[in-house]
Amino acid sequence: MNIFTVKTISNSFKYLLLAWSLLLPAAATEMPFADWCHALAGNWQGSGARSGELPKAITTQAICSADGAQLIISVSQGVRYASSETWWFRRQGDKVMLTFFDGVTEDKGREFSLYRRGDSYSLLGEGVITDRPALIQLLFEPKDGGWQWLQQSQFLDDEVERYQLYRGMSLLPLNGGG
Repeated sequence: MNIFTVKTISNSFKYLLLAWSLLLPAAATEMPFADWCHALAGNWQGSGARSGELPKAITTQAICSADGAQLIISVSQGVRYASSETWWFRRQGDKVMLTFFDGVTEDKGREFSLYRRGDSYSLLGEGVITDRPALIQLLFEPKDGGWQWLQQSQFLDDEVERYQLYRGMSLLPLNGGG
């Protein structure tokens, strides 16, 4: 399953996404990108796995630009291919643009809205997964002095109203410092 297949979804799904985002708990508020960027910046270690796979050791480096408008996350070791994968997030107005590349498959792009709920950060966007329209969530929750990064999706043509885990990664401080 490829959560970043680039396809266009009809306007009706855009309205559904907007309506769904309005139903977020009142504690969820749109968050300035720079706060999230600086919170994730650092060198991390941990494990990661796609749903149904055994976890593999990973190292992750997250670099926030000086102006707090761009975040590059590089995941090495234990990724799908021998090369690392890179997640380039950048603030564009009230949206977050993501470009994902792994050096093997075609680069993929996606647009998200960034929200904060308590100490957690959530990026919500729309996409197509295995030819089905879906909501995509990248959830960063504080855990053990670091972060748990969950990549989840919810199919819009399905009656199941919950996110399904695609991949999870733990980002723990490398050598005691993040």
